[in-house]
Amino acid sequence: MTNFNATISEDTTKLSIKNRGYNYGDALFETIKVLSGKVLFWEDHYFRLMASMRIMRMEISMHYTMEYLEDQIHNTLKANGIHNTSARVKLTVYRNEGGLYLPENNNVSFIITAKKTEEELYQTSESFYEVDLFKDYYMSPSLLSSLKTNNKALNVVGSIYAKENNLNNCLILNTNKHVIEALNGNVFLVKGNQIKTPPITDGCLKGVMRKQLMDILKLLPDYELTEASISPFELQKADEIFISNVMIGVQPITKYRKKTFKATVSKMLLQKLNVKLRLG
Repeated sequence: MTNFNATISEDTTKLSIKNRGYNYGDALFETIKVLSGKVLFWEDHYFRLMASMRIMRMEISMHYTMEYLEDQIHNTLKANGIHNTSARVKLTVYRNEGGLYLPENNNVSFIITAKKTEEELYQTSESFYEVDLFKDYYMSPSLLSSLKTNNKALNVVGSIYAKENNLNNCLILNTNKHVIEALNGNVFLVKGNQIKTPPITDGCLKGVMRKQLMDILKLLPDYELTEASISPFELQKADEIFISNVMIGVQPITKYRKKTFKATVSKMLLQKLNVKLRLG
């Protein structure tokens, strides 16, 4: 069952071939984790979406309040019979059809889909996880590159490259040849008690889980967190590298080229994240 502008129907609903998200990538989306019926980090998702809509010059309807859209998510979960379980929700907002590159208007519509997942709290990964750099294409650092639009050509091609080379993931570079993120999440590098993550100005996504981990790290006196550019040369000198996104939480990288890594900090952060969720 799909929620299309507050009307829920069978998920075979067809979009118009004139849909602007389909034709021009004129759409934004949020991937949201639901835990036992609770929408996690909803405030962060909502304000990121609203800020992104403003940057895209989309008209934000007065009724698109945080409460209204959260209710629509819950309605979608109920319609799919997964309101009290864990789920993956995708909320997509796109500009209404009309016009070519220049839209005829800036009004928007939304679609919400939901799928049950098995995991409850975030799980510690013990599996082998190898990455390498994706150097076929580079991300241009700008405010637009930090938005979660549905124009993800680089991520799609990079994912195919990873599969062809028996990799679990790839790290993306910007045009300044700095490491900015993984194909599906933000990246953190650990060296001693120093933890680095690329700044938004380098072109990485303003990740919701990135923010959660940064908030936790700022409360830990044994570690020093900095937002700073990461050179590819730093990767093999690191003690630990991990990826973050809202669905997996924290994914430790175990191998980059000839270097293998431990996962001490990533496991510790995942435990603290789960404690935070239990208390919340």
